[in-house]
Amino acid sequence: MGLKIALLQLLPKGTLSGQLKKGKAACMQAKEMGADIALFPEMWSDGYTLPQDHLELEALSIDVDSQFVQSFRNIACQLQMAIGITFLEKHDPKPFNSIILFDRNGMERLHYSKVHTCDFDAEKVLSSGDDFYVVDLDIGRDTVKVGSMICFDREFPESARILMLKGAEVILAPNACPMEINRLSALRTRAYENMLAIATCNYPKGQPDCNGHSTVFDGVAWLEDEPGVRDMCIFEAPEEEGVYLAEIDMDLLRNYREHEVMGNKYRHPDKYGILIGYAKRAEGHEKR
Repeated sequence: MGLKIALLQLLPKGTLSGQLKKGKAACMQAKEMGADIALFPEMWSDGYTLPQDHLELEALSIDVDSQFVQSFRNIACQLQMAIGITFLEKHDPKPFNSIILFDRNGMERLHYSKVHTCDFDAEKVLSSGDDFYVVDLDIGRDTVKVGSMICFDREFPESARILMLKGAEVILAPNACPMEINRLSALRTRAYENMLAIATCNYPKGQPDCNGHSTVFDGVAWLEDEPGVRDMCIFEAPEEEGVYLAEIDMDLLRNYREHEVMGNKYRHPDKYGILIGYAKRAEGHEKR
């Protein structure tokens, strides 16, 4: 079974209504291309604009029940295609950087807020999400286990590892940064070590501090009956704006996960006490 993901590598329009109009047109194009899922880049609602003034930030943030978000619910239902819409989510005391995944019937399947916010930079004005989630996404022909991580989440092995342990087969990763060799290598590594696919959608060249190169790594490093290794990067977009389609061979991935050795196959969690100990010490420090 092939899972077709459209990466909506788009330049922002500068207004919420402009983002909605352009996003809707991109979703329609994705459907015409045969996509099962359309994925937006990070914080599409405002084109990853993060004013440091509280009132300006609050004015840009929107609710889950806003017309903008709910319009994509309706579009997903009309097109019979899942849509991962990203937005600056209104939240007290500080907004979230969020994605909602609507399925092909317009049902909300996943609502995730970025855990690893870039607190060293502009995202210090945001709240951090609490957890990672995996859901069953019905695409009509099959059901796929899907999770999400956003941009900087990629740099922490725990993000993808938790999603893998919760059963994820595919990770949707909205993005807004330069995709260079080291960040691409991190995505490749997350896919490799967890035997899962990662689809990343970035902003194109022309958006400040972005350069396109949206990617899909399918997590299959080698094939049982073929010598050598294979390139897990099954798709990499150019720098230019566009709607790009990539297809993940889910049968290939699932067979690989059944027979190969990464993921959860040979882990020794009983030996990882330092990780648990650090978490408990951090919790105790916060309580003090």
